[in-house]
Amino acid sequence: MNKQRINLLWFVGTLVFALVSMLIPLPAPLQPFKPYWPALFLLYWSLESADRVNLGLAFCIGLCADLLDGVLLGEQAMRLCALVFIALRFRSRLRFFPMWQQTLAVLALLLNDRILLLIVRTFAGEALPPATWWISPFVGAALWPFLFVLMDDLRMRMRIQ
Repeated sequence: MNKQRINLLWFVGTLVFALVSMLIPLPAPLQPFKPYWPALFLLYWSLESADRVNLGLAFCIGLCADLLDGVLLGEQAMRLCALVFIALRFRSRLRFFPMWQQTLAVLALLLNDRILLLIVRTFAGEALPPATWWISPFVGAALWPFLFVLMDDLRMRMRIQ
């Protein structure tokens, strides 16, 4: 296999893994602790490889996530587009933040994602979620340094651009 094909397979494979990870069921008490995996992986790739990640890709990943999750069509697509737009806009700054500042920026992006989700679901007529609904962005931010280091290490070992 040539180098470009391996790079593309790794990129697509991580995004498919994020979508599949989103579908893993957890027991009801642990459900609020489930991070939003597609957002975390798209954030990683938008910081590390901005030439591959754009709003169109975020929209397609979001539509796939909507179809797999069975939620309002376009809900996750809009959220991921907003997230990737902000990440790409501030990419040059975010890449060179120390890890603790990058983690805080990821927390802010994930909280923004939750606020967008709350707005969409409120307009759709759903009731307000419980307070435990806000735990997920904090879990995602806590996992960010580990995910970033793991993905970076695997990318370097495989010599992927």
